[in-house]
Amino acid sequence: MLRMSFLLSLFLICVAGGLNVCAAEIDFSHEIVPILNANCVTCHGGRESEGDFSLNTRESLVDSGMVDIGDAAASHLVDLIASDDTDIQMPPSDRPRMSDREIQLIRRWIDEGMKWEPGFSFEIRSYEPPVRPRLVTLPPPTPGREHPIDRLLDRYLAERDLNVPATIDDAAFLRRVHLDLIGLLPTPEQYSDFLASGAEGRREKLIDDLLSRRIEYADHWLTFFNDLLRNDYSGTGFITGGRKQVTEWLYSALLANKPFDEMTRELVAPPTAASQGFIDGIKWRGEVSAGQTNEIQFSQSISQSFLGINMKCASCHDSFIDRWTLKEAYGLAAVYADAPLELHRCDKPTGETQAAAWLYPELGQIDPSAPRAERLRQLAGLMTDPQNARYARTIVNRLWNQMMGRGLVHPLDAMQTEPWNEELLDFLANDFVANGYDLKSTLRLIATSEAYQSRTEIVDGDDGGQYVYRGPRQRRLTAEQFVDAVWQLCSAAPTKFDAPVLRSTVTDAEIAQTQITGKWIWGKLQNGSSPGGEELLIRKTIELPADVSQGGAVITCDNEYVLYVGNRQIIAGTDWTQPQAVSMTGVLKKGSNQIVIKAKNAGAVGGMNPAGLFFQASLKLTDGSEVSIASDETWQYNPEVPESREGRMSAPKQGWQPVTIVPGLDVWNKVLDEQARRLLAPIMTTGSSGKMIRASLMKNTPLMQSLGRPLREQIVSMRPDGLTTLEAIDLANAETLTQWLAQGAEHWSARDWQTSDALVEEMFVAALSRQPTPGERNLLVAALGERPDPQSVQDVMWTILMLPEFMLVR
Repeated sequence: MLRMSFLLSLFLICVAGGLNVCAAEIDFSHEIVPILNANCVTCHGGRESEGDFSLNTRESLVDSGMVDIGDAAASHLVDLIASDDTDIQMPPSDRPRMSDREIQLIRRWIDEGMKWEPGFSFEIRSYEPPVRPRLVTLPPPTPGREHPIDRLLDRYLAERDLNVPATIDDAAFLRRVHLDLIGLLPTPEQYSDFLASGAEGRREKLIDDLLSRRIEYADHWLTFFNDLLRNDYSGTGFITGGRKQVTEWLYSALLANKPFDEMTRELVAPPTAASQGFIDGIKWRGEVSAGQTNEIQFSQSISQSFLGINMKCASCHDSFIDRWTLKEAYGLAAVYADAPLELHRCDKPTGETQAAAWLYPELGQIDPSAPRAERLRQLAGLMTDPQNARYARTIVNRLWNQMMGRGLVHPLDAMQTEPWNEELLDFLANDFVANGYDLKSTLRLIATSEAYQSRTEIVDGDDGGQYVYRGPRQRRLTAEQFVDAVWQLCSAAPTKFDAPVLRSTVTDAEIAQTQITGKWIWGKLQNGSSPGGEELLIRKTIELPADVSQGGAVITCDNEYVLYVGNRQIIAGTDWTQPQAVSMTGVLKKGSNQIVIKAKNAGAVGGMNPAGLFFQASLKLTDGSEVSIASDETWQYNPEVPESREGRMSAPKQGWQPVTIVPGLDVWNKVLDEQARRLLAPIMTTGSSGKMIRASLMKNTPLMQSLGRPLREQIVSMRPDGLTTLEAIDLANAETLTQWLAQGAEHWSARDWQTSDALVEEMFVAALSRQPTPGERNLLVAALGERPDPQSVQDVMWTILMLPEFMLVR
């Protein structure tokens, strides 16, 4: 009953605590705007307001008296669109009626409060962003406010008679900057060290240290770019071959901090197949509309990702919401095409054709007669031209949104919209170009400002379309950040990942120098072969003088294996062509360790075929020593294989015999040379061994999807910022989350706690980077009792993880 009462109370806390728990809401941009565009805007939008009724903005729609917010049944607008009376029905009787589904969506939208995208309007906008860079003159600094971002924001605040937001304390800064830059919670040790340090400039030093952690940085920002580039490891198109990943190329680019202009050029005009998948998009099976062709996908993807332009409307007809035309959308699409494209308006051919063309001819133009590869190179050059301020503005606006909770231009893919601080946007864009399109440089610039390090704004409702900056805004953890945080606290991260990346900072030269010392081993052989279906155990006992601080192993077996250490299952594999790397940190410990591998040969019973097991590990111990372990003649095998239960193996005590060294087949050795060497290199150097597997490297799961991770069939530049009721229910009932917490409870319970109070304090520091309040401390210490058991520890972990504070970057 304890857990249920905690969960119920915490759900109510979430509702009251500012986490924005709500039912799945109507999507204004993608569900309501198209309906209003198709049925209403012609007469009641832009410069038109027939009957003195304009729906250009939420305010004008409300002021018209046509809607009763929260009550669709009482709204005159609903009466008109649902009416069968041809004298009053809307749209008028000479135009197509709204469908039942469209009317139902409008009803729900009004009932739910008529949510409106901040800053959105159907008005014909007079603002046109400059194409070329604009010089920004910084205001004079004030004492303690010398940072250029603060100088610009201080003037903005002074002009509006607003106070400068107060600075957050070191503990809050520590958690915020860890989550923002590398996506992980700071450890209790990092918390203690940072708070104990009184060194001047410690915050800047921490920022630099985090940005230098190349693997954690790449792991974290992979999520952002996967969303932006519609890249994933599973989903539509991968099985049929109609879609290609850019994961390995992307991860390597992030690991090396490749300049963003170089990344863009390699994506727009791929020099190799590694980055080809982005512009190829998804090749949909069956019949597709004109707006789903690969050429139109190219136009939409390039403009959205790199210019913040929503070209989807203009791909069907001249856009209702900005200045882009059907011809411009098709001109960009024709850069990718093999020949000029025939225009389709609302999926119907017009008979006109459009040749390749660039959106901003004042910067230059594409030669439509050039070969396709050359046209792509010309486009890549125009896109990343230092004189193209639209490009630099777009990416720095996205980074500002990631770090500060709201873009300088919002929504992010509406870069035709006037920024709330144009000088700041231009300054960031100019600085980005001046620093060689260095993403980390811009992140550092933002993170070192007093603005970033200030208290978050408390938002009460929406902006009503009139945003005013009062400080950064709190953000909910992404699905990946939440899962990573749970894995950190529960020591529950997986042992292998799905993303096809080399998660290492090692060089090709270091990989080439990595020595393969393990040998192929098996039990008794007959003419170099083993009986089909044979199972046996293979073991090695290791004595370690100290615990493992860093290290891992690479293992493969023709045909199947399960690796146990201390009778506990660690990893398993069924494909000998895919060696696996596994961390040994926390697995092998000081003293005697027994490695036992259950190995199985393939083939039909009664037949004979080659079989072999390969294992190689490299360990760094806490005493500074290094240990290597490799499969060789010192290992033993046993033909008796007891049943394993619940991931545990009880090995036989007798019957052990020396293994046989198996002559390595050429195909086996090729796998070792091409794959095992690349896995071993980071383990044997200072690569990623010992680093936790991250959720960004895993395929999507139902839990992550319910927490906002998109399917990535479309480009996603902004994820939902509210937690829906469905998501809250998933959190409370997710079986995988329960399993992780049960594992975490075992992990925390195994430690020697002097008091329950010490356990509660450590959990709060690990999860929230702060001490518990007296009330929290008393409640949870009472729940744990004098001798905490795994069940009570799990209940306390549920409580902490369900707090709004845990789920937010504040």
